[in-house]
Amino acid sequence: MTAGRLLVVNADDFGLTPGVSEGILRAGAEGVVTSTSVLAVAPAFAPYAAALRDSGLGVGCHVALVGEDPLLLGPSEVPTLVDASGRPAASWRSLLRRWSLGRVDPADVRRETVAQLEACRGAGLVVDHLDSHQHVHLLPQVGGVLVDVALEHGVGAVRRPSARAGLQGLGVRALSGRFARRAAGAGLRLPDGFAGLDDAGHLGTQGLVAAVDRLGRSGCTSAELGVHPGADPDPARARYAWGYDWSGELAAVLSEELRTAVDRSGFVLGTFGDL
Repeated sequence: MTAGRLLVVNADDFGLTPGVSEGILRAGAEGVVTSTSVLAVAPAFAPYAAALRDSGLGVGCHVALVGEDPLLLGPSEVPTLVDASGRPAASWRSLLRRWSLGRVDPADVRRETVAQLEACRGAGLVVDHLDSHQHVHLLPQVGGVLVDVALEHGVGAVRRPSARAGLQGLGVRALSGRFARRAAGAGLRLPDGFAGLDDAGHLGTQGLVAAVDRLGRSGCTSAELGVHPGADPDPARARYAWGYDWSGELAAVLSEELRTAVDRSGFVLGTFGDL
């Protein structure tokens, strides 16, 4: 158990591409990143799983039900999550529309979530938390499945996202509060605070320093800072049209400015396992 106020600096999307995976590993070895969330569906997961296993980073399963990459299970196994070619909904908005029309079976969500968790564990990774790609576990039905899978499979913690900006931030906070109450009531652990959803992938050194300062002033006893570092050159990233500044966030998490911000905030760096 880490003493003092705990800050988990978690890098999302391990396995997305070689550059993202290498950037996260470097950010853990040389910077303030302490944890990463693994995309078991992504092309670079298998080639980099052994390096992650040996890195000392905390590991979460970044459950993907939307996005560019095929899910682990196919149309015959999760027919309400994918099309005939095995492709899932492109975004959380598409998933929400399908769910609101009654076209998503929670049993399919459970099967795919378990398959991704088992893929992480099958690669020798010790999974200490669950979260989700594009934060789709904020949808109450998905969040319920995530909580149940965590309990049934011995994963002790889950992510509590939050956002500040505008109406979207208001909606995120409302959904996050509902999810947190459900997860905590079931006995799962969650950090008290979160930063990194607003301007995700574009925070840079100044933005991340400001986020840590805000978390420090908030008085929360534990928090997660979500980041998206990646190394250059990385041609494989061209297929993900997110517009993220991966290299800028790598520079930020390696910077002395961010480490100094962590020190003055009163936080001790750790993982979800330290909650």
